[in-house]
Amino acid sequence: MAQQYQVLARKWRPKQFEEVVGQQHVTATLQNAIEQDRLAHAYLFVGPRGIGKTTIARIFAKALNCEKGPTKTPCDKCDSCREIAESRSLDVLEIDGASNNGVEQVRELRDTCRYVPARGKFKIYIIDEVHMLSNAAFNALLKTLEEPPPHVKFLFATTEAQKVLATILSRCQRFDLRRISSPLIVKHLKEIAQSEKVKADDAALSAIARGAEGGMRDAESALDQLISFCGTKIEEKDVLQVFGLVAHDKLAALTNAVIDGDTNAALLIVKELDDAGKDLQRLLADVLDHFRNLLVMTLGAEAAQLVEAPDTELALLKAQAQRIDSDAVLRMMDALTAAEGRLRYALSKRVFLEIALVRAIKAREMVGIDGVLKKLNELKGHLGSGASLPAMPVASAPRPVPQTTPAPASASSVEEAWAYATEHLGKVTPLAKAHLVGAKLLGLKGNVLTVGFDPEFAAQREFVDTPRNRELLQSRLKEKLHIDVALRLEVSEAAGMATPKPTKTAPAKASETTDFRNDPLIKKALEVFKGTIVEVRK
Repeated sequence: MAQQYQVLARKWRPKQFEEVVGQQHVTATLQNAIEQDRLAHAYLFVGPRGIGKTTIARIFAKALNCEKGPTKTPCDKCDSCREIAESRSLDVLEIDGASNNGVEQVRELRDTCRYVPARGKFKIYIIDEVHMLSNAAFNALLKTLEEPPPHVKFLFATTEAQKVLATILSRCQRFDLRRISSPLIVKHLKEIAQSEKVKADDAALSAIARGAEGGMRDAESALDQLISFCGTKIEEKDVLQVFGLVAHDKLAALTNAVIDGDTNAALLIVKELDDAGKDLQRLLADVLDHFRNLLVMTLGAEAAQLVEAPDTELALLKAQAQRIDSDAVLRMMDALTAAEGRLRYALSKRVFLEIALVRAIKAREMVGIDGVLKKLNELKGHLGSGASLPAMPVASAPRPVPQTTPAPASASSVEEAWAYATEHLGKVTPLAKAHLVGAKLLGLKGNVLTVGFDPEFAAQREFVDTPRNRELLQSRLKEKLHIDVALRLEVSEAAGMATPKPTKTAPAKASETTDFRNDPLIKKALEVFKGTIVEVRK
């Protein structure tokens, strides 16, 4: 009888800890625990599908029950190792948490725990997708899990650890498995292809790894499918055709168009890919993943080492990082991320993706306030004017001419200064400004400005008269009157119920506006940011 064909994912399942790809932080810890005889009674392996959770649990079970064990290198030759590998061991029971999630099944498991193992040193329970157990089942397991017989070990695996009860988590040693990087998947697929006498170019293997999204089992299954489709020679176009992925050069052209602000080119590429039947949802995910790597690349040489990608993609990322900064990449990613979750529900995925790309291009061209200030500082240094940066170009006032003896302030200028000060107070403490509505200016004598409150509203004065409010009001008065002003808040019959008339900010004189427009820094800022001066206030 001919030997039955075995799929690659099963044929190439690791048999030793050293064969597990990309999870050395887990396998090394388990090996050390065996060597040091520090074995816990319950372990929880967490991570996405196809990255080795159940595989590691089986290897660990072999290591514990091997005739030479516990050992970190099970022999794979003894009866115990072979029985575990073939899933027929009486001492290692694999349970599917999805189909055995009731309290009755857990009670049965709890009863069998009392019996000693038939052959090995331990009775081992491997429960896959443990998060599928019901709350009643979890509670039935709690006592046994906390104080199991010395010959019992529990090995749990789950893709959704957040659904496992905290009382269960606290009784387990938890191991979080990582998604496997694309270079490691490509390296492993090369070994499989050589062993299977299949020729697969690097571009094809990179496309398979990209489609697997960090899952080795998915990558092996995809390679198996492609061998059936292509025979002994696999090229990138075959991978793209079978799985609807986008070629690396098309992805490079699309991301270059977005970075360079070429809307027409970006929309033409989307049209071409949509007409070719490519998965636009997957395309957006690939674009976001590319921009994530680009963001890391723009943060500096040290951060760039964290990017795991093929050499061709690294070269593209380095070139793009020279043309864009991290702030712009973040803004583009915000626009694309907002669209990713809604794209799958869109009636027209192409139109929705086109809108998302246009928004990303517009976001790339925007400049945040930090960027504006940085650019103005650069312009200031370049021009060498030595002038202080205006807080807002449209609201800059001409500098006051220094005077040896300040000129007496007129009544109108005092009222204007008081209105200016209270306006700023309202931005910081709106309630304090409201209590000043009934106050009346009693005059400026020397450097002392007196503000009166009607006796009926004496409580308002107490509310306003705080060190913080005084400091703010006095600093704003100084800005307008150009002298140090001491503020006196008093209760006075002269205040009555009068309310100061609101004053309008006086427009600057024509000569002052002309001088302002001729400032070289302002002229250069208007040129760079394509701005116009709407109004100048003093």
